[in-house]
Amino acid sequence: MSGRKRHLLVDTQGFLLKVVVWAADVQDRDGGRLVAHALRLFGPPLPRLALIWADAAYSGALVEELREQFGWRVEIVKRSEEQPKPPGFQVQPHRWIVERSFGWLGGFRRLSKDYEYELESSEAMIYAAMSHLMLRRLGRHTPALSSPPG
Repeated sequence: MSGRKRHLLVDTQGFLLKVVVWAADVQDRDGGRLVAHALRLFGPPLPRLALIWADAAYSGALVEELREQFGWRVEIVKRSEEQPKPPGFQVQPHRWIVERSFGWLGGFRRLSKDYEYELESSEAMIYAAMSHLMLRRLGRHTPALSSPPG
């Protein structure tokens, strides 16, 4: 995306917990702070959340800040240093979860390009797309009632 970054906090299934869309000149570490701040503003900060897997771009002082403020443990996912880096894309443990979420969102035409002018509109479209995905999956696993009960 040119001009904007999407910072996602997802669960282990890849479903969205929080999104913050911000200007592309914001470093990822600061984007992580924006997500934490947004969680604090809009309700209780996920009481069952204990561990966050993050990209190396989120390392540094942010790891300690999140531990102190929320009690969250942040593990930075890095590629294995013992083996030489093979050419091409390599799947990293735990990192593929959020990458898959970005892939799901890219399947929505409105999100494949950045059509939204306002940051809030962009966030709202991401929430709407993820709600659509979750409802479709819920519908697949809910037995249909052929006749009314009773």
